[in-house]
Amino acid sequence: MQFAIIDPQFDGAPAIERAAVGPEIDIKVIQYAPPQPIAADLLATADAAINYRGRHALTRAVLEKLVRCRIVVQGGVGFNSVDIEAAGELGIPVCNVPNYGTSEVADHAIGLVLALARGVVAYNDRLRSRDDAWSAISLPSVRRLRGGVFGVVGLGRIGMAAARRAAGFDMQVAFYDPYVPSGTELATGFKRASSLEALLGMSDVVSVHTPLTDETNAMVGRSFVAALKPGAIYVNTSRGRTQDLDAIYDGLKSGQIHAAGIDVLPDEPMQRTHPLLREWTAGAAWLEGRVIVTPHAAFFSPPGLDDLRRIANETAYLYLTRGELRDCVNLAHLRHRRAAP
Repeated sequence: MQFAIIDPQFDGAPAIERAAVGPEIDIKVIQYAPPQPIAADLLATADAAINYRGRHALTRAVLEKLVRCRIVVQGGVGFNSVDIEAAGELGIPVCNVPNYGTSEVADHAIGLVLALARGVVAYNDRLRSRDDAWSAISLPSVRRLRGGVFGVVGLGRIGMAAARRAAGFDMQVAFYDPYVPSGTELATGFKRASSLEALLGMSDVVSVHTPLTDETNAMVGRSFVAALKPGAIYVNTSRGRTQDLDAIYDGLKSGQIHAAGIDVLPDEPMQRTHPLLREWTAGAAWLEGRVIVTPHAAFFSPPGLDDLRRIANETAYLYLTRGELRDCVNLAHLRHRRAAP
């Protein structure tokens, strides 16, 4: 039985993978870097395809050539790079790894909020470059968090973890998520907003924790920004294409957005041609202390990456050896399950 590991985030031997699946599995590591597309013929002998990053699309054309493949595991939470409908039609379950990185992303979201509200990065940058910067009160972007409303868009695993952390800073937590069951607000003690607009209008901090879907694509647009409580802090550690950078730029310019912490971008790696990123890069004075950009790094810690590798391979192994299917994201399209050749 062969597992094909696509585009791993490690060098050297697949030790964690080997420990997860045992000695009887043939582990084939396929190193690929964009923009080079994945070559389907390299996967033709694989019983399981484990796509460690979303940089390579497993399209219908690719999946149709995976004649032995009986499961695809997308290493991570998002699975937009896999054609889950085509996989289902071919009898291939697609699974993700939702139970890794939760703490890291929640910590990162709160870290961005704290860095912006307390001026951590701006103070540091000033002191590094200026001898006259020994002043606390000269940075107008600094504010108090205690007593403010922390608004969560999407109260899934990560949104819940971020909300719990915000509550620890004596913030009031509110959320909007039409997909969580009624009564969640009673179980958590968080305020449930009746609409996205209602949440935005009451929140001093808005943290986005949604998957990328047709519904959330470009969700953070001009109407989103217009509905914000004036002077809100905006943080996004979810998916880059949930936001329109033009709307964020205009919101910062007008003051509707007080500050923005952005870990994900519509185009990655970062393209500095957009006015917001261009002016941020140039150190525009009007953005001082108001924008922090990180390189889609919220998920990362060495233990978290180890969890990802272990869980992804365990998911494939349990299905192929015991028929145990966990965290399948295309059950609605899975009309049959492909048999072993």
